[in-house]
Amino acid sequence: MAKKKSRTTTTSARTTSDAPTSDRRIQLPPAEVRYADELKALRESDNLPRPEGWSLSPQAVVDFICGSDGVKVGKTKATSCVISEKFVGSRDIVQRCVVTLAGERGLMMVGEPGTAKSMLGELLAVAISGTGSLAVQGTAGTTEDQIKYGWNYAMLLDRGPVHEALVPSPVMTAMRDGKVVRFEEITRCLPEVQDALISILSERRMMIPEMDQAGDDNANSVFASPGFSIIATANLRDRGVSEMSAALKRRFNFETIAPIADEVRERELVSTRAAALLAETGAQATVDQSLVELLVTVFRDLRNGRSDEGWQISRPSTVMSTAEAVAVATAITRESVFFPSGFDPVSRMPGHLLGVVMKDEAKDRERLLAYWDGPVRRRAEDGSPLWKRLVELRGVLEEE
Repeated sequence: MAKKKSRTTTTSARTTSDAPTSDRRIQLPPAEVRYADELKALRESDNLPRPEGWSLSPQAVVDFICGSDGVKVGKTKATSCVISEKFVGSRDIVQRCVVTLAGERGLMMVGEPGTAKSMLGELLAVAISGTGSLAVQGTAGTTEDQIKYGWNYAMLLDRGPVHEALVPSPVMTAMRDGKVVRFEEITRCLPEVQDALISILSERRMMIPEMDQAGDDNANSVFASPGFSIIATANLRDRGVSEMSAALKRRFNFETIAPIADEVRERELVSTRAAALLAETGAQATVDQSLVELLVTVFRDLRNGRSDEGWQISRPSTVMSTAEAVAVATAITRESVFFPSGFDPVSRMPGHLLGVVMKDEAKDRERLLAYWDGPVRRRAEDGSPLWKRLVELRGVLEEE
């Protein structure tokens, strides 16, 4: 059987034939499946102008991501529903992202790990193109072929460089079909690989020199159809990052996705997201709100390097993201399901925190202990029973 080059590290996710069916459960359905009812309701009620090739109008795209504030959307009672808030952040940021894509500019979302850049990119692609499955995962091993195209070499040897022998990348497929393609962690690719996007973004055309045919200049090109655009993401605080060239940067509009500023909103997100993850795996459990309050406060202190009281804190090298807080809250609550006898969720928190903090540097244990001896102890001295309990658990953080 002929091997198809360029599909090993390129994610072209699920096609229609791979979509989940009623008799097959999968761990995480794509966004177009999870929010199918909301997308249908928005399409039915969306009468606003939309760019060519878009499934929804720009206003409906923003509503899909930011929610409808409890108001039902839809044309009929049977199909109408409330659009849920999926991205906790500024609506202005989402609107700027939508405007960028409506202008057929490349969108680059940057920020620290765990700030929901990938999720926002998928939601934008789903709302605009109806699918978020066209994606390239950037790695140190990503090649230019995986961004452009490869060949079915058996057919290439038999018939020569014909269109049927091409193995299109997600980028080429998006250009042909007029859809949005996502490029995750673009800065993990080598600079010369990243620069394969320059001509695509500027000329909206992908050259295939192997198919050069006399008398037909267009036979060796794939032109972008209306609706095509690229959403790329990059982490600002990460290892193994390759700097983007100035030429490539100029072809993107940059948006910085920051951590959630409002502590109350972050608590709500951690609580609701943890509950949703538990429900997806069939775990019948309630997320302890005292645990969430403690967890979010600790994560924000360590992330910001300063407490709300104004105390300076030594930040660990690990990014204390909201996504990590959700993972810890979910893990502790799931543990209470499996081992319910005498379970104390707060007592499990230091061990999980140590697992998060100790990912990069051994010195981060010392930073966490210093935090325990500073803000945690001071809050305990003010009479808070939860913080007193954390002080008692300091031994969990010490080296064995």
